[in-house]
Amino acid sequence: MSAVAMPTARPGIMARVAGVVGRQRELSLVVVMLALGAFVAVQAPQFISASNLTQVTVVASIIAIAAVGQAVVVITKNVDLSVEAMMGLVAFVVADLLKFNVLPAPLAMLAGVLLGLALGAVNGTVIVVFRVPAIVATLGTLSIYRGIDFLIAGGKQVTLGDLPEGYTDPARMMIGPVPLFVVIAIVIIVIVGVVMRQTVAGRRVYAVGSNLEAATILGVRSKRVIFGAFTFCGLMAGVAGVMWGINYGTINATAANGATLQVVAAVVVGGVNIAGGSGTVVGAGLGALFLALIQNSLLLLRLSQFWLQAIYGAVILVAVSLDTILVRRMQRASGGRRR
Repeated sequence: MSAVAMPTARPGIMARVAGVVGRQRELSLVVVMLALGAFVAVQAPQFISASNLTQVTVVASIIAIAAVGQAVVVITKNVDLSVEAMMGLVAFVVADLLKFNVLPAPLAMLAGVLLGLALGAVNGTVIVVFRVPAIVATLGTLSIYRGIDFLIAGGKQVTLGDLPEGYTDPARMMIGPVPLFVVIAIVIIVIVGVVMRQTVAGRRVYAVGSNLEAATILGVRSKRVIFGAFTFCGLMAGVAGVMWGINYGTINATAANGATLQVVAAVVVGGVNIAGGSGTVVGAGLGALFLALIQNSLLLLRLSQFWLQAIYGAVILVAVSLDTILVRRMQRASGGRRR
């Protein structure tokens, strides 16, 4: 007598929604940000004011652009710890060029972006040519770039009064209801996202991060891909450094100090797997916005900003742990289906 198959209970709508949210980090972040915003708005109504949201999104856009470059590096199963030093050096060099009228503002900003590109290329060269592990190489260049910054600054700073009139205005410009900086960040995220998902170059980046040996066997020039990823990260750090200088005006040798932790946290929280091979730049951008909202919430709720660094570390640990759990569950599920 054959056994009668018992009907399998279908999961409820909430269970299905929870499953989708668990698989899609971007959607998870949106849900969490909405919940966080609602809670903070009740405690501090000024949170939803236009001026506050503009300030938060402008700061988030700078970190998001740097996070786009970092995300590409992390997808290749590497990490760039020198991001903050590249941003700081670019910000100070551009400000210094403007202070002494060496170049007009557009050319000075272009020089800053190209400087970031060159610094990223140096990172890529050290890693690819000399085969130094990325974490060691960029930890070294972090100190070198910051040291160069201190050497150029000589203990001085460039103040807002030293800059051309109107130079910092773009940080407050709006395109309709949206800040200019946010528009720039969105455009970059969309372009890079399309390239990563729809082009051969982007698929090669994922292939290298998923399985370096297999990608090499299939003809992917892995070293070139990794070099390109670090160079691109430097380019994005250059753009972020220029925007950092425009936003804050007064720049010294410690500019962007601590930004690496924010950038890496944004990338990991945004769903880019630290083990490489998966994730999106959209998630990295949302991660930057999420961290900016946390920082702003602590300020509005009058909580100590000393908690901020601890929160950044905590969200990294939670995100990495969540990734590990989800990957294991998917592997078990796929194994079960095969049986």
